[in-house]
Amino acid sequence: MRKIFFNLFLIGSFTVNAQENMHPSPPQDNPVMVKHATIHCGTGQVIENGYILFEKGKIISVGTGDITPSPSTKIVDAKGKQIYPGIIAASTNLGLIEVGAVRSTADYVEVGNMNPNVHSLVAYNTDSKIINTLRSNGILLAHIVPSGGILSGTSSVVQLDAWNWEDAAYKTDNGIHFNMPVLLNQAVQPGRGSAEQVDAVKQGLDKIEEVRTFFREAKAYNNESTHSKINLKFEAVKGLFSQSQSFFVHCDLVREMMIATDFAREFSFRLVIVGGSDSWIIPEILRENNVAVILAQPHSLPSTDDDDVDQPYKNGAALQKAGVVFTICEDQGFGYWRQRDIPFQAGTMAAYGLTKEEALISITLNAAKILGIENLTGSLEKGKDANIVISEGDLLDMKSSKVTEAFIQGRAINLDNKQTQLFEKYKYKYSIR
Repeated sequence: MRKIFFNLFLIGSFTVNAQENMHPSPPQDNPVMVKHATIHCGTGQVIENGYILFEKGKIISVGTGDITPSPSTKIVDAKGKQIYPGIIAASTNLGLIEVGAVRSTADYVEVGNMNPNVHSLVAYNTDSKIINTLRSNGILLAHIVPSGGILSGTSSVVQLDAWNWEDAAYKTDNGIHFNMPVLLNQAVQPGRGSAEQVDAVKQGLDKIEEVRTFFREAKAYNNESTHSKINLKFEAVKGLFSQSQSFFVHCDLVREMMIATDFAREFSFRLVIVGGSDSWIIPEILRENNVAVILAQPHSLPSTDDDDVDQPYKNGAALQKAGVVFTICEDQGFGYWRQRDIPFQAGTMAAYGLTKEEALISITLNAAKILGIENLTGSLEKGKDANIVISEGDLLDMKSSKVTEAFIQGRAINLDNKQTQLFEKYKYKYSIR
């Protein structure tokens, strides 16, 4: 009987530690001061032996020296550690897909080509096992992006410690996404029963003209004071014309980016290029037109045989030198579970022309600027949300990075995840101490 009870106790202890029983942290109740750390502010400033004080989810002060906090303040001694702003995953379908091979776990594509009125946020799954693997690498916010069709829908920014999508919402419907057709000079083989080849570029240009016509009609619709009938698709893009929303164009080639820039000029859109593998060729044009870039997957092969083999690693430095605001992301179609590598990809770019602080800014403050949340987060400054990561080593170095604590809006979050639980489980099984 005693043996049975002991076995039940062990089973219960593993159940208590299971990820299914993890829950979001409650709101911050007492002030917190983290001191004696090296603070990377996300603005280029580095404070040695500094402190950061935050209360009710907001940063109160950041600096050096000895200050006397209130008696209720919790003191965290981070001597020898590094403090960073929370990393932002700038373009991902995280929480919209769980297992790629299981259709019932995927809700990132809507039927049809023109769906600007689709809201990705309402499909966001806060119980995704993948979310916790990002938090343990310092990624605390994510830009949730729909896929499919030409106009995929609206994206939103979420914080990664929430009960449901309403709690997760950080900035709602901040952009509309346009999947630019690939404009390559190659013929597409005809379908069965057809004798003629299809011109892929002509097809792509026709689709682009269809989108241009849509926006011209939407502009005319939104200029009207009253409507006899409500058009949900035109209503969804209203924020593009007032620049309260951004126009995210997913494309890579120079000619595609030039067309996107032409769109932005015609309609006065706030343009962001997503992908942009050839953006290093036209950085001055992008800067002159105030175009921001979300570089996709720096750890990849070059776009063409003529490019340098390390060109994807150097793209960030080329944009930085030209004064283009940029950030990075993993490939949206296949990288939802690899978003945790974003800090290390930024670290790679730091070895190819960027400084470490410039690389950090690219995935914190720059990402916040591109997503329209720079007044809330992206850097460790007074008045901003306390989205803070504490690491024993360099957050951008996969060999030394070890996140020990993290705070989202001042809440100390649980850094456990399925992988760490399995690690502990099998350490116990094989008596590894």
